[in-house]
Amino acid sequence: MSTPLVVDHEAMLEPVPQPVVRQTAPAKSPLLIEDVTVAYHHRPVLWNIDYQAPCGKLIAIIGPNGSGKTTLIKAILDLVPRAAGQVLIFGEPYGQQRHRVGYVPQRTSVDWDFPVSALDVVAMGMYRKIGWLRPVSRKYRDAAKQALDRVGMVDFASRQISQLSGGQQQRVFLARALVQNADLYFMDEPFAGVDAATERAIVDILRQLRESGKTVIVVHHDLQTVHEYFDEVVLLNMRLIATGPTADVFTPDNLRKTYGGKLALLDQLGEKMAQPRSR
Repeated sequence: MSTPLVVDHEAMLEPVPQPVVRQTAPAKSPLLIEDVTVAYHHRPVLWNIDYQAPCGKLIAIIGPNGSGKTTLIKAILDLVPRAAGQVLIFGEPYGQQRHRVGYVPQRTSVDWDFPVSALDVVAMGMYRKIGWLRPVSRKYRDAAKQALDRVGMVDFASRQISQLSGGQQQRVFLARALVQNADLYFMDEPFAGVDAATERAIVDILRQLRESGKTVIVVHHDLQTVHEYFDEVVLLNMRLIATGPTADVFTPDNLRKTYGGKLALLDQLGEKMAQPRSR
């Protein structure tokens, strides 16, 4: 809308120029889930899930075993069919935004006996750029090595993946996601079965991604580290229990609702949450 002219009718002065205010379109959410239901053999696994992820945050999906955490990630990525609802990635269906998404699956779901090297696994993250059945050029091999170096695995670039430890395998898969240079990352229990050094390395990388404006959504099982690692939480048990900033949502009351009862750990967490945290 143009600015109306302001005229002094007594003196018939010229209108005073007004600054033009340009409206900026709001940024689209990296992830919008609307009324999503997933069923296996006609039995609901997820029911009426609605969620909108904020930009540039580390987000944990928390819930008991069998609550649908991995299924939710797979439904977002079109790896399992949805019975109802829609998912939008930066305002578009996943198929149109695939290049903006990185994915680290559960380590136990990967065939680690497949005869490829760590460098080959990382290069797979760039196949959309390289092209299927085409040789990996030096440009992309160098990019893969840089990603391996970032996770402390460049010295193992030529090692066959079955010869790596669990923590090393997880670092390789993280490097494969990083080399995609995505805007939205999904990681399914990246800390499971890794040593303390690998966990610290992964946390450092997640924070670097956040600082560069990326959004990272992590299926996480260690309740004691949620406050330390994540900005936001999604509490899930087939239905959405609560979502929001960790300080507001990750409470003993919400955890009891999520886990369906009293866990011994919840009392310890309650005491820990009541203590003032150093900044």
